[in-house]
Amino acid sequence: MSSLRLRKPSELETDAMLARCDSLTKNIRRRRWRSAFTVIYFTRALVSLSKRDLGKKTDLLQSLSYDAIVVNLRSNDYPRGGDSPPLREVDLQILSNVVREKSLESLAQLGGINHLASILVTDPNNGLSGDEAELMQRTDVFGANNYNKPPAKYFLSFVLTAFKDMTIIIPMASDVLSLAFSIKQQGLKQGWYDGGNIIVAIFLLVARSALSYYRQGRLFQKLSKDSSNIRVEVVRDSRRQPISIFDIVVGDVVFLKTGDQVPADGLFVDDHSLKVDEYSMTGQSDHVEVSSANPFLLSGTKVMDGYGRMMVVSVGVNTAWGKMMSSMSRRSDEETPLQARLNRFTCFIGKVGVLVAALEILILIIHFTGRTREDEAGNPQFTSRETKAWDVMDVVVRIIAVAVTIVAVAIPEDFPLAVTLSLAYSMKCMMSDNAMVGKLSACETMGSATTICMDKTGTLTLNEMRVTEFWMGKEDVSADASRKIAANVLVVLQQGTGLNTSGTVHMRPSASVPEILGSPTEKAILIWGVFELGMTMDELKQDWEIIQVEAFNSEKKRSGVAVRRRGEQVVHIHWKGAAEMILALCSGYFSQSGTVNIMNDEARSELGTIIRNMADKSLRCIAFAYKKTKRSPAQVRGRLEEDGLTLLGIVGIKDPCRPGVRRAVASCRSAGVNMKMITGDNVHTARAIALECGIFNPDEDIEHEAIVEGVQFRNYLPEQRMAAIDKIRVMARSSPFDKFLMVHCLKQKGHVVAVTGDGTNDGPALKEADIGLSMGILGTEVAKESSDIVILDDNFASMVTLLSWGRCVYNNIQKFIQFQLTLNVASLVINFVAAVSSGDVPLTAVQLLWVNLVMDTQGALALATEQPTNDLMQKPPVGRTEPLINSVMWRNLTSQASYQVIVLLTLQFKGGSIFGVDERGKDAIFFNCFVLCQIFNEFNARKLEDKNVFQGIHKNKLFLGIVSLTIVLQVVLVELLNRFANTERLDWGQWGACIGLAALSWPIGLLSKCIPVSGKN
Repeated sequence: MSSLRLRKPSELETDAMLARCDSLTKNIRRRRWRSAFTVIYFTRALVSLSKRDLGKKTDLLQSLSYDAIVVNLRSNDYPRGGDSPPLREVDLQILSNVVREKSLESLAQLGGINHLASILVTDPNNGLSGDEAELMQRTDVFGANNYNKPPAKYFLSFVLTAFKDMTIIIPMASDVLSLAFSIKQQGLKQGWYDGGNIIVAIFLLVARSALSYYRQGRLFQKLSKDSSNIRVEVVRDSRRQPISIFDIVVGDVVFLKTGDQVPADGLFVDDHSLKVDEYSMTGQSDHVEVSSANPFLLSGTKVMDGYGRMMVVSVGVNTAWGKMMSSMSRRSDEETPLQARLNRFTCFIGKVGVLVAALEILILIIHFTGRTREDEAGNPQFTSRETKAWDVMDVVVRIIAVAVTIVAVAIPEDFPLAVTLSLAYSMKCMMSDNAMVGKLSACETMGSATTICMDKTGTLTLNEMRVTEFWMGKEDVSADASRKIAANVLVVLQQGTGLNTSGTVHMRPSASVPEILGSPTEKAILIWGVFELGMTMDELKQDWEIIQVEAFNSEKKRSGVAVRRRGEQVVHIHWKGAAEMILALCSGYFSQSGTVNIMNDEARSELGTIIRNMADKSLRCIAFAYKKTKRSPAQVRGRLEEDGLTLLGIVGIKDPCRPGVRRAVASCRSAGVNMKMITGDNVHTARAIALECGIFNPDEDIEHEAIVEGVQFRNYLPEQRMAAIDKIRVMARSSPFDKFLMVHCLKQKGHVVAVTGDGTNDGPALKEADIGLSMGILGTEVAKESSDIVILDDNFASMVTLLSWGRCVYNNIQKFIQFQLTLNVASLVINFVAAVSSGDVPLTAVQLLWVNLVMDTQGALALATEQPTNDLMQKPPVGRTEPLINSVMWRNLTSQASYQVIVLLTLQFKGGSIFGVDERGKDAIFFNCFVLCQIFNEFNARKLEDKNVFQGIHKNKLFLGIVSLTIVLQVVLVELLNRFANTERLDWGQWGACIGLAALSWPIGLLSKCIPVSGKN
C-alpha cells in the first residue's frame, strides 16, 4: 500500500512504521486469534485519534496517525466530500500502470481490489455517493474522463491554406507583375490603384474561402463531441443510474453489458461470462475473458458477451486509450466520392482553360511579332531596336494577364465549396431531424439508396413493451396470474423472472413505485413480475446465489442462469428466450394447478399453435423453463444444461407499431426504394408486423417467396439466393450472419444498400452496407461505431427524412453545377473571342474577382441550401453509375450559355453605338448585364426540369435574401465604387436595358425545358 502514496523525505518515521506493519502482517497469518484482537484494538485506537485530530483541525498530512488511518479504515469510515487528504496522496502513475500493464503482482501488492477500493474511498457494492463536492474533488485529484484533443485550426491557418490554391497563386503573381509595370509607367499615385484593387479583391476571396472551411471545421467539432457523449450506468448512492461518460470519476462502479464500450480503465468487481474485444488496444482479434485471473478492463475496448461490473481506477489521459486519442484528431476535410468526382471534373475543365489560354497567347504573340498591331496614328506598334524593353515586357505581361484571366474564369473552383456548404448545411439540418452523421459521404450516398434493410424492434415499433398475455401450459392466465397459479409454481416463476435477467429493480426509500432498468424486453418482463407475480427482487437476491450465467445474444436467442438457495447445494437452472426454441428443449410443462404434465407430441403441437396465435397478434413470445439438477455447483460452471426442461409458461409482449410508419414505408416505396424487414422474431410475428406496416402486401407478394427464415436463406445455393433476393420482403429468425449475407448479395446485384442495426453482432452488416444506420437509443456502442449515421430517436420516419435529405444534397449540387458551368462556359467563350479580336478581355481582373467572390459564393450558398421537396420522393433513386451532369442539365446549360454569349458579345462589339456611350460606358453596361444575367439564371437553376422556377421560392428565405443582397452589392459597386470596379455610373434607361436583357433568360429557360431529352433521371 505504501507504494501508492506520495513518499516524502521528512516521513522516515512513517516508513519505518509501515515496514513494521508489513512484518507484523506476516506473523498475523500464523496467529489468527491474535490478529483479530490486534486489528480491532489498533483500528479503534486510530479512529479515536483521527476524530480528536479532526476536531483540532490539525495538519494531518504530517501526522503518523494519518498514514495509519489510511491503512486500516474501512471505506465507510472515510469522510465523504470536502478535501479528503488520502485521495490527494494517491499516486496516479501506479494506479494507471496496474491496468495498463495487466500486472497481477502489482495488484496483489496493493492488497487486491477490495483493499484498493478502501484506498480510493469507494464501495464495490454500493459505489460512490452522489455528493457533488466529492465528485468534483475526485475530478480535481484524478482528472476528468476526457482526453486532450489536438487544438482546432485557427482561422489564420485556413487563410494560409487558401493562399496555396493555384487559382489564387497565379492571379496574384500576375497582378504583382502588372502592379510593378503600372507603377513604373503611371507613377506610384495612380499606378498602384488597379493592382491594389486586385490584391484587395483577392484577399476578400481568400477570406471567403477560409471562413467557409473554418465554419465547417467548427461544425465537425460539435458533431464529434456529440457522438462521443456516451451514456453509461454506474452505482451511486447504492442505486444504478445512467450518466454521461464524461462524468465518470475514479472509484465509480460501472455496469457493463454486451455491446458497451469500456469507459475507463478499471478492475472487474463481478461478472457473468464477460468477454471483451481488445483489438483496438492490443491488436489481438481473439475475445478476452474477464475473471479474477484476468481482472483488467482497458478503456476503449468493447464488451462482446456477458455482463458485469467494474471499478474505475484511471480516467481520461491517464488511460492508454486517452493518451492514444490525445495524439489523434478526426479529419474534418474528409473527401467524399462526390467531391472526388467534382475535383476530377474541375481538373478536366482547367486543362481546357489552359489549352484555350495557350492558344490565345500564341495568336496574340503572332499579332504583335507580325507587326499587325498599330497605334492610333497607324504606325507599327513595335519597331526593331526602337521599342524599349520595358514596353515589350509590359505587353508580354498584359498578354499573360489575359491568359491568366481566361484560365481563372474557366476553372470552376467553387465546386468543392458548394459540396462542402451543401453537406455541412444538410448535416446541421439532419441533426435537428434526429440524425447524427458520422461520415460525410453517407449524406450523398443516402440519396442513391435503392434498398433499405431494417430491424423491427424500436425502428418500426414504439419500443414500449408490455406483457399482455400469459399462458401456463394450455391455460390462459393473463388476468390475476398471482392468484390463479399454484404457490409452488409461482415461487419458481418469480425466480426465473427476477434472477435470469440483466435488468435491475430498485426501490427508493421515499418512492412508491420501483425504478426498473434494463432493455425494453427485460423491463417489460420485470414490470410484469413485480406487479403481476408479486416478485420482490431484494428478497430473491438475499435468498439465492447466482452460480453461472449464460447471457442472451442474437445467435442463441435465449439466456440461462444457474442458482442455489444460500446454505443449500441443490442447483436450479432457469432458461428464458424465444418461445419455440425453449419449447423444443422441454420434456414437460406446468399447469396452473402446479402439476407437471408430460410433453407429448399432441401437447407440443397445441403449445406451438398457442405461440403462433400469439405471434399472429404481433406479440413477441418469450418462454420460461426450469430444471433441478443433481450436479454440484462446481460441475455446473461452464455450460448450463439444456435438456429435460419443464416449461413454466409463455408470455406475449406487445410492442405497438409507431404512428405514421405505414405512411413512411409507402413514401419509400413510391420513391423506388425496396423495403426489407430483418428480425429475430418468429415468422408469424414478423409477418403480422410487416403486414401492419405495409412492407408485405399479400395482393402483390407471393408469401412463400416474400417471407423466409434466416436458416432457409442461409442454406440456399448461391444461384438460388441471388434469384430470390429481390423478392424477399421479410426475413424472420435471422442471425447477424444472415443479415450480412443479404447485404452482400444485394450489393452484388448492384443495389445501393442502407442497413439499420442496434446490436454488437450487427457490426459486420453495418460495415458491409453502403450506408450503415445505427439506433441512438437501443444501439450498442459497437453498432454506433460501425455505422455512418446514428438515428437518435430510433424512428423509421427519421429514415425517410434522411432519404429525402440525401436526394436533396445531390440535387442541390447538380443545380449549382449547372449554374456555375453556365457562367464558366459563357465567360470562357466571350473572353477568348474578345481577346483574339482585340487583344484584351472585356472584364477586368477586379470585375472577374467580384463575380467569383459574390456570384459564385452567393450562388453556392443559395442553391446548395435548398430544402427537400416532395417531388424528390416521387423520382427513382440515382444509380451508382449515373453521370453527374445528365442530359437535362446539358440542355439547360447550353441554352442559357448560348444566349449569354450572343447578348454579351453584341454588347462588347456594338454596345457603344447602340447606347451612344464611350468605351468606359460600354464596359460598365457589359459588366452590369453580365452580372444580372447570372442573378436571373440562379432562378432558372432552382428547378432542373420543372417549368415553374418560382415554385416554393417563398419558403426559401435564404435564397431570397442572398439574391437581394447580391443585387444591392451590384448597385453599390456600379454606382458608388465605379472607380474601384473600373466602371461608370449608369442612367435609368441603361439599368432598364440591362435588367430586360437579363430577364429574357427566364422565357428562354422555359422554352428550352419544352425540348425533350433522353436519359432523364
